Amino acid sequence: MPLNEDNSRVALRSHVPGAASADVRTLGGRTVVWLDVDSSVRKGALSSEASSMIAAAAVTARTKGYPLVAVMGSSGADLTEGFSALHGWGLAARALTDCSGVVPTIMIVDGPAVSGPALLLGIADHVIMTGSAYAFVSGPTMVADFTGVLMDNEELGGPDTHARYTGAVSVVAVDLPDAIAIAEQLLAYLPSNNDEEPPLWQTADSPDRRTPEAGDLIPPSSTGSYDVRNVIRALADDGDLLELRARWASNVVTSFATFDGRPVGIVANQPLSLAGTLDIPASQKAARFVSFCDAFNLPILTLVDTPGFYPGKDLEWRGMIRHGAQLVFAYGRSTVPRICVVLRKSYGGAYIVMDSKRMGNDLCLAWPWAELAVMGAGQAAAILQRRATPEERAEFEADYSERLLNPYIAAERGYIDGVVEPADTRREICGALAVLVNKRETLSASQHDNSPL
Repeated sequence: MPLNEDNSRVALRSHVPGAASADVRTLGGRTVVWLDVDSSVRKGALSSEASSMIAAAAVTARTKGYPLVAVMGSSGADLTEGFSALHGWGLAARALTDCSGVVPTIMIVDGPAVSGPALLLGIADHVIMTGSAYAFVSGPTMVADFTGVLMDNEELGGPDTHARYTGAVSVVAVDLPDAIAIAEQLLAYLPSNNDEEPPLWQTADSPDRRTPEAGDLIPPSSTGSYDVRNVIRALADDGDLLELRARWASNVVTSFATFDGRPVGIVANQPLSLAGTLDIPASQKAARFVSFCDAFNLPILTLVDTPGFYPGKDLEWRGMIRHGAQLVFAYGRSTVPRICVVLRKSYGGAYIVMDSKRMGNDLCLAWPWAELAVMGAGQAAAILQRRATPEERAEFEADYSERLLNPYIAAERGYIDGVVEPADTRREICGALAVLVNKRETLSASQHDNSPL
């Protein structure tokens, strides 16, 4: 279904009544299936016809191999239609699910997304909310009836709430034009479908550019904090990155950037937040991002600086084991090119989780001062030297650091591929991506896996 060069639109089922309409159009130079659920038409109530339009748009996107971009504004299923509206919503949900991992799906919420439509947001790959949007499964009235807590739409499901507490939103936009511009920016990093490679970017930034400033950002103290996003900017083409879910689980950064014009997904520990430790939200955020990159052929760069998992009874009782395993699982099953760089600390279970060499990455590098061990010297001394004098403990820590915490020991044993100076890191990453451009792996014959959700 090619489009004319005059950016004309091809309508889908144009005479079907209801709040939903769809067409095939160009967006930022890319052909997409565009779906619009208009909140001004009976508050966007999803009748069976409107839901069938959503399903038709999703089927067209999947079968033609075009990204699906939807603008959602809906008060929920059409109450006047009864069960037929629920049946239609089920068809729409199934069609959107079938798109998962086949074509990128981006939903823009510009108005309400209540009940069923809110759940559709969870199926989409990326959600952009405008300042006037809100989304929830059960609204303020029902919350008040069941719990006695009074809340308004903004507090319960506004963009700030989802950006900070739920992680349901990838980016918050000012208004609809801003949201559309963000969707265009997202698509610039992504292929149209899972059978294509991500589009190459034009850049004058040399792949051999030295990056000493990346290492200068690391504090001399192993406990000092810094913003890992500045490291990413130092390494990436033209200092550009697009960060997703920036306010949720801020102890890990997930972003897109390019290296020598090749789009790359980046996962990085953030020392500014919780010292870069991993907790449940961070594991979920990173795992979802890794799975997305793997689905759409985006190489993954992992920048590691973490002392381990965040300890606490609350986290353990809420399922740290299961959610931490999500990240392990996502890396373990991914087949795209994977590069890992240990910037500073990589301890314990978090060493394994953050795409260690034995997890199957293609290149694992470390900066000269990197520390790879079961735990830091102070923690080891607290366990192994409990009855020692302060002098004996200090001697133990010095010996432990010298023998076990430097990256050269790991390199000798094959746990990393090499020790690289920060100034040479960009060159190494770009070179590895060029070598791995034709990487292919034979997939298992099983129909699906059993991810630890």
